Amino acid sequence: MTVADLIREGYGNEEDFNCAEKILNGANKAYGLNLSKETLKLAAGFGGGMGIESTCGALTGSVMALSHMFVKERGHEGPRIKELTQELFSTFEEKMGNIMCAPLKKDYRTEELGCKNVILAAAEVLDAIVERELKKDAESAE
Repeated sequence: MTVADLIREGYGNEEDFNCAEKILNGANKAYGLNLSKETLKLAAGFGGGMGIESTCGALTGSVMALSHMFVKERGHEGPRIKELTQELFSTFEEKMGNIMCAPLKKDYRTEELGCKNVILAAAEVLDAIVERELKKDAESAE
């Protein structure tokens, strides 16, 4: 099961998770990250573009998941997390036309679905990156 599969099924709605929480909690479940409830709370302040309709919370939640999965100790250990984050943002922007919460809400948020389509788009991009990187890591370990 992928993060996108979870979002399609309405994951996080019952818990009233915001966009960043849906992605990070979904990644925790889909990828078996074993993040604690305390750690998952770190995503809370990133919803709604950090509460000021800035960078999309679904993207910041995705960056948290990528960081947990592909950083050993710190961001400056090499270029990998920077490159993955750049790819996440550029691919999402190509797909959705923006990375900022306010215009994304204007263009995609509905009364019925909320920001589900935005969150789903971020989840699909995240899943594609994770799948490729895990495959690459497995191949290099052989």
